[in-house]
Amino acid sequence: MALWKEAPGASKEPAMPAVADGVPKNEPAPAPDAAPPTPPRHLSPRDARDTVSSKESIIAADITITGKIDGRGHVRLAGKFEGDVTIEGNLTVDPGAKLTGSVRAKSVTISGEIEGNIDSADSVELQSGGVLTGDLKAGTLTVASGSRMRGRVEFGWGNEASAAPALTLGARHTS
Repeated sequence: MALWKEAPGASKEPAMPAVADGVPKNEPAPAPDAAPPTPPRHLSPRDARDTVSSKESIIAADITITGKIDGRGHVRLAGKFEGDVTIEGNLTVDPGAKLTGSVRAKSVTISGEIEGNIDSADSVELQSGGVLTGDLKAGTLTVASGSRMRGRVEFGWGNEASAAPALTLGARHTS
């Protein structure tokens, strides 16, 4: 017996079943002796880091943030950010975006503007319209026509210096 009265002309379509505890009320509950569902596998900290590192965080064009970015993963900046960025992924600064602070990232692509130093990047790409005001130290540097930069540049100097044999001056071997 219904506890309500249908309005004249109301739709006769069946209503969506009510849901409680993830089981529709008009369906039987699982038998108590049934095996419980397998819980999701717990991710180890390394698995969790690897999962996050393939993701990209985006700071949208309408947003201005002051602070610090630190961690794994990729970051795309379309808005404005004031602070240092230290990531083990890629940093992309879109056209119209501005970053004011130092940058440490695996790869940096600049179509907008960075005001600060870039240190220890594997590669830096300064695209057309991109602006870098600060010093740059990277493994490789690609510069497109129409980009601008003011600062010191070091690139192509990887770890060859640390792999070279040590030279000791002033030591004398006597027998």
